[in-house]
Amino acid sequence: MTETPSFNRGQYFEEFELGQKITTVGRTIAESDIFTFAGLSGDYNQIHTDAEFARGTPFGQRVAHGLLGLSIASGLAMRTGVLEGTVIAFREINNWKFIAPVFIGDTIHVEMEVVETKALPRIGGGSVVITLDVKKQSGETTMKGNWTVLVMSRP
Repeated sequence: MTETPSFNRGQYFEEFELGQKITTVGRTIAESDIFTFAGLSGDYNQIHTDAEFARGTPFGQRVAHGLLGLSIASGLAMRTGVLEGTVIAFREINNWKFIAPVFIGDTIHVEMEVVETKALPRIGGGSVVITLDVKKQSGETTMKGNWTVLVMSRP
Protein backbone atom coordinates (compact mmCIF):
# COMPACT_ATOMS: atom_id res chain seq x y z
CA MET A 1 0.00 0.00 0.00
CA THR A 2 1.13 3.54 -0.58
CA GLU A 3 0.03 6.70 1.10
CA THR A 4 -2.56 8.68 -0.82
CA PRO A 5 -0.91 12.02 -1.70
CA SER A 6 -4.20 13.97 -1.73
CA PHE A 7 -3.49 16.09 1.35
CA ASN A 8 -0.95 18.38 2.93
CA ARG A 9 1.07 17.23 5.92
CA GLY A 10 -0.28 18.73 9.10
CA GLN A 11 -3.67 19.74 7.77
CA TYR A 12 -5.52 22.42 9.66
CA PHE A 13 -9.20 22.06 10.49
CA GLU A 14 -10.27 24.21 7.53
CA GLU A 15 -8.42 21.95 5.09
CA PHE A 16 -10.36 18.79 5.90
CA GLU A 17 -13.06 18.03 3.33
CA LEU A 18 -16.03 15.71 3.63
CA GLY A 19 -15.35 12.58 1.60
CA GLN A 20 -11.57 13.06 1.73
CA LYS A 21 -9.94 9.61 1.61
CA ILE A 22 -6.51 8.58 2.79
CA THR A 23 -4.92 5.13 2.64
CA THR A 24 -2.01 4.35 4.93
CA VAL A 25 1.03 2.24 4.28
CA GLY A 26 0.91 -1.36 5.49
CA ARG A 27 2.51 -2.98 8.50
CA THR A 28 3.11 -6.68 9.10
CA ILE A 29 2.24 -8.05 12.53
CA ALA A 30 5.16 -9.93 14.08
CA GLU A 31 5.24 -12.39 16.95
CA SER A 32 7.38 -9.88 18.83
CA ASP A 33 4.58 -7.28 18.50
CA ILE A 34 2.22 -9.63 20.35
CA PHE A 35 4.64 -10.36 23.18
CA THR A 36 5.65 -6.71 23.52
CA PHE A 37 1.98 -5.71 23.70
CA ALA A 38 1.25 -8.48 26.21
CA GLY A 39 4.04 -7.15 28.42
CA LEU A 40 2.87 -3.56 28.09
CA SER A 41 -0.81 -4.31 28.70
CA GLY A 42 -0.50 -7.28 31.05
CA ASP A 43 -2.80 -9.30 28.75
CA TYR A 44 -1.09 -12.67 28.46
CA ASN A 45 -4.26 -14.49 27.40
CA GLN A 46 -3.28 -17.86 25.92
CA ILE A 47 -5.11 -17.13 22.65
CA HIS A 48 -2.35 -14.57 22.04
CA THR A 49 0.71 -16.14 23.65
CA ASP A 50 0.41 -19.95 23.62
CA ALA A 51 0.70 -21.58 20.19
CA GLU A 52 -0.39 -25.02 21.43
CA PHE A 53 -3.43 -23.67 23.24
CA ALA A 54 -4.39 -21.50 20.25
CA ARG A 55 -4.31 -24.52 17.90
CA GLY A 56 -7.29 -25.89 19.80
CA THR A 57 -9.39 -22.74 19.34
CA PRO A 58 -11.72 -21.95 16.43
CA PHE A 59 -8.92 -19.72 15.01
CA GLY A 60 -6.41 -22.58 14.96
CA GLN A 61 -3.50 -20.25 15.71
CA ARG A 62 -2.48 -17.29 17.86
CA VAL A 63 -4.46 -14.10 17.33
CA ALA A 64 -3.09 -10.59 17.79
CA HIS A 65 -4.78 -8.62 20.56
CA GLY A 66 -7.65 -6.54 19.17
CA LEU A 67 -6.29 -3.52 21.00
CA LEU A 68 -2.86 -4.15 19.46
CA GLY A 69 -4.46 -3.91 16.02
CA LEU A 70 -6.25 -0.72 17.08
CA SER A 71 -2.98 0.74 18.38
CA ILE A 72 -1.12 -0.12 15.18
CA ALA A 73 -3.98 1.41 13.15
CA SER A 74 -3.52 4.60 15.16
CA GLY A 75 0.18 4.63 14.38
CA LEU A 76 -0.46 4.01 10.69
CA ALA A 77 -2.96 6.88 10.62
CA MET A 78 -0.39 9.18 12.21
CA ARG A 79 2.27 8.07 9.70
CA THR A 80 0.23 9.67 6.92
CA GLY A 81 1.24 13.04 8.38
CA VAL A 82 -2.24 14.48 7.97
CA LEU A 83 -2.40 15.39 11.69
CA GLU A 84 1.29 16.13 12.10
CA GLY A 85 1.62 19.19 14.33
CA THR A 86 -2.06 20.13 14.03
CA VAL A 87 -3.87 17.59 16.20
CA ILE A 88 -4.98 19.00 19.55
CA ALA A 89 -6.37 15.78 21.01
CA PHE A 90 -7.74 12.37 20.19
CA ARG A 91 -11.30 12.78 21.48
CA GLU A 92 -13.23 9.54 21.05
CA ILE A 93 -13.73 6.20 19.37
CA ASN A 94 -17.27 5.30 18.31
CA ASN A 95 -18.93 2.26 16.79
CA TRP A 96 -15.67 0.29 16.87
CA LYS A 97 -16.10 -3.31 15.82
CA PHE A 98 -13.58 -6.14 15.78
CA ILE A 99 -14.67 -8.17 12.76
CA ALA A 100 -11.95 -10.65 11.81
CA PRO A 101 -8.81 -11.88 13.55
CA VAL A 102 -5.34 -10.59 12.80
CA PHE A 103 -2.68 -13.30 12.83
CA ILE A 104 1.10 -13.24 13.02
CA GLY A 105 2.32 -12.47 9.50
CA ASP A 106 -0.78 -10.51 8.44
CA THR A 107 -0.14 -7.08 6.95
CA ILE A 108 -2.71 -4.45 7.81
CA HIS A 109 -3.37 -0.99 6.43
CA VAL A 110 -6.06 1.61 7.12
CA GLU A 111 -8.50 3.23 4.73
CA MET A 112 -9.66 6.53 6.22
CA GLU A 113 -12.48 8.87 5.18
CA VAL A 114 -13.50 12.23 6.62
CA VAL A 115 -17.25 12.03 7.34
CA GLU A 116 -17.94 15.04 9.54
CA THR A 117 -16.37 18.34 10.53
CA LYS A 118 -17.55 20.79 13.16
CA ALA A 119 -15.95 24.13 13.96
CA LEU A 120 -15.20 24.69 17.65
CA PRO A 121 -13.94 28.28 17.83
CA ARG A 122 -13.55 28.16 21.62
CA ILE A 123 -10.69 25.64 21.23
CA GLY A 124 -9.14 27.34 18.22
CA GLY A 125 -10.07 24.56 15.82
CA GLY A 126 -12.70 21.95 15.29
CA SER A 127 -13.62 18.29 15.48
CA VAL A 128 -13.08 15.94 12.57
CA VAL A 129 -14.80 12.55 12.45
CA ILE A 130 -12.91 9.97 10.40
CA THR A 131 -14.08 6.47 9.57
CA LEU A 132 -11.34 3.87 9.69
CA ASP A 133 -11.46 0.53 7.94
CA VAL A 134 -8.51 -1.66 8.96
CA LYS A 135 -7.86 -4.26 6.29
CA LYS A 136 -5.59 -7.29 5.85
CA GLN A 137 -3.50 -7.99 2.78
CA SER A 138 -6.44 -10.00 1.39
CA GLY A 139 -8.71 -6.93 1.49
CA GLU A 140 -10.76 -8.39 4.37
CA THR A 141 -11.82 -5.87 7.01
CA THR A 142 -10.45 -6.77 10.45
CA MET A 143 -11.90 -3.85 12.41
CA LYS A 144 -13.61 -0.56 11.74
CA GLY A 145 -15.23 2.41 13.38
CA ASN A 146 -15.11 6.17 13.79
CA TRP A 147 -12.55 8.39 15.47
CA THR A 148 -13.07 11.98 16.47
CA VAL A 149 -9.99 14.17 16.64
CA LEU A 150 -9.69 17.82 17.59
CA VAL A 151 -7.63 19.76 15.08
CA MET A 152 -6.19 23.29 15.17
CA SER A 153 -7.49 26.06 12.95
CA ARG A 154 -5.14 27.78 10.57
CA PRO A 155 -3.15 30.46 12.46
